Amino acid sequence: QVQLEESGGGSVQAGGSLRLSCAASTIYSQNCMGWFRQAPGKDREKVAIIDGSGRTSYADSVKGRFTISKDNAKNTLYLQMNSLKPEDTAMYYCAATSPALFCTLVLSNSPSFASWGQGTQVTVSS
Repeated sequence: QVQLEESGGGSVQAGGSLRLSCAASTIYSQNCMGWFRQAPGKDREKVAIIDGSGRTSYADSVKGRFTISKDNAKNTLYLQMNSLKPEDTAMYYCAATSPALFCTLVLSNSPSFASWGQGTQVTVSS
């Protein structure tokens, strides 16, 4: 299991930006890392995923506005969120696949995630 801790959430007006960070105990080269979100009364949904080779996958709703990246040396995952909309309001979670499995977005853009952080709240007002 990978330990994960998110930070960087907050309140922002529509059109603004936030950068979320996720400190991981370790980022393994075979890991996929991802950001998910869950709004009240809704199911959790994928926001963005990055694999060990740097390939990325985004939800259609955030393409062109959000960017996922990672710094392996710092064991940190990021989510840069620009042009935020009220519908982006949610709890955002960082996740990692099991280091026992090799994860690549070439084979699947919906890998199974084994480790989860506690979440950070993002609120976008109109």
